[in-house]
Amino acid sequence: MMAKWFILGIVLGVGSAYSVVAGKLTWLAACCGVLLALLIYGTGGFTGIAMMAFFFLAGTVATSWKLQWKQQQGLAESNKGKRTAGQVIANAGIPALAGLIGMLIPSVEDLMRLMIAAAFAAATADTLSSELGNIYGRRYYNILSFKKDQRGLDGVVSLEGTACGLAGSFLIAIIYAIGSYGSSGNVLIIILAGTLGNITDSVLGATVERKQWIGNDAVNFLNTAIAALSAWAMTSA
Repeated sequence: MMAKWFILGIVLGVGSAYSVVAGKLTWLAACCGVLLALLIYGTGGFTGIAMMAFFFLAGTVATSWKLQWKQQQGLAESNKGKRTAGQVIANAGIPALAGLIGMLIPSVEDLMRLMIAAAFAAATADTLSSELGNIYGRRYYNILSFKKDQRGLDGVVSLEGTACGLAGSFLIAIIYAIGSYGSSGNVLIIILAGTLGNITDSVLGATVERKQWIGNDAVNFLNTAIAALSAWAMTSA
């Protein structure tokens, strides 16, 4: 058992170091990511790590996709998309918390695995809908009024971006289903919870984030929290 943890720690350390060298993570973000990944593994196993890895890789590719064009349009993230510790916690903090709870209370492990998946589904949906929607969207609307609005503003969505987000939630759900034998019935819950979290992200963006009451990291954290709690509520209904 300890050997698995040791080997995983080495693999995560090497991967994080490479991400730092490649300019995808700060050193503090890399260390934070390793810690959170270990907590996720404690309950989610390698399936949890696979979902976290997919989110990071999909987000990295989406952020880098047509980066020069996005920079010209003023749509690119600052610092060329290099993730900070705050961003890592915002997107993986809830899955890590669920992993910790699952380790402390074994009787809720299955529920915590589902919540981990729902949180990553929401995080992936948010990233893909934003990054790819800004590129491929044709018409952009305010999530609250459904009136046409400016591309790239907080709380502005497009049909194409929403579809990309839905695809992201679906792929996370498939990873969960493959790795959690006998739990394929939760695929729909994960997709719905991820989509609900993504919608919540847009609503928060159009309201409290536009007013600068909270920042993007807080919005992302709440996005994943709502998704995880929604999955919990759907299993209890």
